[in-house]
This record gives sequence, C-alpha cells and structure tokens, in this order.
Amino acid sequence: MQLQNIVLALAAAATTAQAGVIAERQNACSSYTIINTRGTGEAQGPSAGFRTMNSNIQRQLSGGKVYNTVYAADASQNSAAGTADIVRKVQSTLQTNPNECFFLEGYSQGAAATTNALPKLTGASFTAVKGVFLIGNPEHRSGLACNVDTNGGTTTKNVNGLSYTLGRIPDNWVSKTLDVCNYVSS
Repeated sequence: MQLQNIVLALAAAATTAQAGVIAERQNACSSYTIINTRGTGEAQGPSAGFRTMNSNIQRQLSGGKVYNTVYAADASQNSAAGTADIVRKVQSTLQTNPNECFFLEGYSQGAAATTNALPKLTGASFTAVKGVFLIGNPEHRSGLACNVDTNGGTTTKNVNGLSYTLGRIPDNWVSKTLDVCNYVSS
C-alpha cells in the first residue's frame, strides 16, 4: 500500500498536481533522495527515461535531490559497480541523515543493478527505501506481484527478462517495487 501511495504521488508529480497525495508524501519524507540508475550506453548522469519525471517530482515535492548512480553502464552488462554504489549511497546518507527517504529507479542495465542492490539493503536501509521503480529489467522474474506492463496491467506478469536467472527481487521487496516490462509476443 505504501508503494501505491508513492507511485501515485510520483505519477501526480509527473503529470498534474494532486495536492492531497503530494502533501501526504511530503509529510512522510521531508528529505528524500531519488537514486537514478541509467541503462546501457547512457552517459554518466541522469537516465533519459527518468529526467522529466524526476524534474516534475522535485518541482512539486520539496526536499528532494537526485543522485545518479556511478558505474560504466557499458555493453559488458557488468553492473556490480552500480549495485555497490547504490548500497554505498543509501548507507552513507543514513549515517549523516537517519531520517532520509529513498526512491530507487533503474532502467535496463540500471534496473539489474538496482535489483541486485535490494538484498544488500537491510535493516534501516530497507526501511528508508520507500519504493523501487524498474523499467526494462533484464532480471524481471515471472509471477511476481510487482510485475506490471506499461499500462499498469498484468500482461507481463508471467514473462521473464533476458537475464532472469542472474537476480531477483527479494520477497520482502515485492510490495515496495513496480517492475515494468514492455514485452510484446510475436
């Protein structure tokens, strides 16, 4: 339910202002960090897939900042450095600001890096992450309740990503996650 409220707030921020939802989100997390993990081939910095959404969120929800995960995002598909950077950012921020909230987002290879960070974010780190938004996750695992298609439906609920055997969203993270898959069968 908490993820639904966050996603609704993010959707509202990305499109139109819905004061009640936004006010609820602001009260829950007066300071938040969006950790943006880009996809293969995107230059270091914000992912093109999240740039507009994040700009709208920050404009409508005060107290936020965007952190762009530092890793190669190259054709090798080795996202271990990205996974480590996500974990480091959450843990180091919580050392100086234990009330910080986080929203993790990943596109393509960045979604895999984010997925692989989840089991390493436990205790206070788990609690501080209020939501996870993945698009084009190569580790998309069939049958999870967090699986949605690009319309928020279930047509991709039972589809596996290309690298689904390499990682998975842990059970305790499913309720905090939306794993968006745009699979088209032939």
